[in-house]
Amino acid sequence: MFPPDTRRAARTPGRAVPAIAVACAALAGCRQDMHDQAKVEALEGSDFFEDGRGSRPLVAGTVPRGGLRLDAHYFTGRVGDTFADAFPAAVTRESLARGRERYDIFCAPCHDRVGNGLGMIVRRGFRRPPSLHIDRLREAPPGYFVDVITRGFGAMADYAAQVPPADRWAITAYIRALQLSQNARVDDLPPDDRAKLGGSG
Repeated sequence: MFPPDTRRAARTPGRAVPAIAVACAALAGCRQDMHDQAKVEALEGSDFFEDGRGSRPLVAGTVPRGGLRLDAHYFTGRVGDTFADAFPAAVTRESLARGRERYDIFCAPCHDRVGNGLGMIVRRGFRRPPSLHIDRLREAPPGYFVDVITRGFGAMADYAAQVPPADRWAITAYIRALQLSQNARVDDLPPDDRAKLGGSG
């Protein structure tokens, strides 16, 4: 199993350490093909192509999987030339929870957690956005908010790259919940909850 010289060195106590050291040094110089694979990594150059880029552009006339986007209502928040006035899918407790999570991450820094437009970035000097509770925005159709998230508006940059379409609708649903929470009337409550407030509406 061992080459003759190595077997003799292993039997001789005085020569065992040098033999192991030589073996370790030899193994350390081995090529790690699984660690350093011969492949082009993201944004790495390549001599194979004339333009020197390893990442290739899309082939002309092709559409990547999932990129056809035929449902304009879902992807843009618009139906024809107008903002969609309905959600493309039912709003559920799960989608509201997702919308709250995404809102807190992407929107609250400017709009704050309640939607008054006094987020931490605004307190540090950034331009204040309008409150989500003004009449104009409370009356805006849900497609308007999806469009603003997708394309940006005024000082607000677009979030199309950071927030996928499903999350744009979830955020919009949560904005509707915020608007209701800050503008609800006693009459909107069930009778049991009205009784707890000590009023009948």
